[in-house]
Amino acid sequence: MLGKPKSDLHGIRLLALDVDGVLTDGTIIISADGSEAKRFNLHDGHGIRLWHRAGMQTALISGREAGATTARACQLKITYVMQGQTRKLPAFESLLHQSGLQASEVAYVGDDLLDIPVVVRAGLGVAVADAVAELKAKADMITEKGGGAGAVREVIEYILKGTGRWEALMERYEV
Repeated sequence: MLGKPKSDLHGIRLLALDVDGVLTDGTIIISADGSEAKRFNLHDGHGIRLWHRAGMQTALISGREAGATTARACQLKITYVMQGQTRKLPAFESLLHQSGLQASEVAYVGDDLLDIPVVVRAGLGVAVADAVAELKAKADMITEKGGGAGAVREVIEYILKGTGRWEALMERYEV
């Protein structure tokens, strides 16, 4: 991870994520019947489960509506799912209101121009490695991994390790 967060990592309570280009590599597969499929990274999914075990919450703020996003959010028990949000800052402000959190308590991960206002507003604004240059220029941090390739897990581990929460989560995996 490159950069330095605006806020103390200990204050982060919620991880908000863009979907296409962050939880996926940005590829959308459209079948002849019009149905849509997306490819999600299992390491990112396990990272989100670890995040939840640490007592944290997750939100998705996506510019697109997709059944695949709804299904993945349901599988991972993601609390807040906001789709069809082409203006993400108002969606982020709504998320703050719904969750009762301050912007400084939220880390946001994005990849494209729509994400710039939220990356700037969040306590920790992160761009994935393959994000557009304009977003990277505004982000507090840039992941080493790209969207759909473990970037979300990288952010989760960075926060949990940086706040001393990682070790307790690892106890269940020790032999």
